[in-house]
Amino acid sequence: MRLTVERLGHLGDGIAPGPVFVAGALPGEVVEGAVEGNRVAAPRIVAPSPDRVRADCPHYRACGGCSLMHASDAFLAGWKQEVVRSALEGQGLAAPVRGISTSAPGSRRRATLSGRRTKNGVVVGFHGRASDTVTAIPDCRLLRPELLRAIPAMEEVTSVGASRKGELSMTATLTEGGIDLAVTGGKPLDSDLFSALAAIAGGADFARLTWEGESVIAARPAEQRFGRTLVAPPPGGFLQATHEGEASLVRFVVEAIGSARRVADLFAGSGTFTLPILERCEVHAAEGERSAITALDAAWRRAANLRQLTAESRDLFRRPLTPDELAGFDAVVIDPPRAGAEAQFAQLAASGVPVVAAVSCNPVTFAHDARIMADAGYTIDWIEVVDQFRWSPHVELVARLSHSPKSA
Repeated sequence: MRLTVERLGHLGDGIAPGPVFVAGALPGEVVEGAVEGNRVAAPRIVAPSPDRVRADCPHYRACGGCSLMHASDAFLAGWKQEVVRSALEGQGLAAPVRGISTSAPGSRRRATLSGRRTKNGVVVGFHGRASDTVTAIPDCRLLRPELLRAIPAMEEVTSVGASRKGELSMTATLTEGGIDLAVTGGKPLDSDLFSALAAIAGGADFARLTWEGESVIAARPAEQRFGRTLVAPPPGGFLQATHEGEASLVRFVVEAIGSARRVADLFAGSGTFTLPILERCEVHAAEGERSAITALDAAWRRAANLRQLTAESRDLFRRPLTPDELAGFDAVVIDPPRAGAEAQFAQLAASGVPVVAAVSCNPVTFAHDARIMADAGYTIDWIEVVDQFRWSPHVELVARLSHSPKSA
């Protein structure tokens, strides 16, 4: 069947009338291919878009780490900003999208790789698109060189630690002290496996290796620098994907809260925003993961010249901060998971806190939560898009919302 692609879907597939989803196609392209259900999995591009470029990676067709490397940087920048605008329009909202900050190639400092034993040895890499196949990724265009150099050690870990039919999930993070590797999905950690893993980690000079949450080696602190402060997040703990992306997010959050003197940071993690903000004002941090908030509190206690911090481990989905608890804060920073935070946004909306700096990795759930705020008299002053996940459909943003009692 011959089809003309009309637009790009939020998962990165081209969409032709029907709708028919066309893998790897761009708007305006004419394609031919077999339609199975509502999808063309292997299209032939009859008339390419001027926005199509040659993917600069030998693994692109097999690997699922990138899905939009065939599109120009200019196209992707415009499309990701339009994804945010479209999500807002779906909720009857509009806001100025000021621009986009895109991380450079080879800048990912954190990635979760899969490891499997095979008949011929082992393979470590990313899954293929919609596939259980693991593709090796030498010379990956996404990852920091330090992570690529750690792959041989991860292959050794897979060889000794993966079951014959199982698959390891290895979260590798570049820290101030070196590579931090957190592994799940492997064999039980008996004394022989412990010794083998410790030898591999020592030979690779890893900062830390954990197996199903149990420490195998901790040669050096696996620390990150948030602002001026060093903090050691828990193994596998959340971290922004690139230094550049984190810096952009922090810059826009600090701009959004302005001259606030007392700030609440909700879904604070280990302090990505809390610690830089503490350089200028008091912060109350709330986070559901106890180990993350413990790491934040410990970092604050070791640091010098930071303002007052109060911190609590709290499930903000089941027990959001209430308007009474939010009273007295000049601004709130909120960075929920992809599912959004409807319950907490409802309490924020009722609180009338003057300024909210909303960080989101899902424009659709952000728009839903922003609708709650708009109904309570909040205005979206501006939005900045941040693209840490280059060549993927993933979109992040920071928005400044302000409240005017007259509009409530």
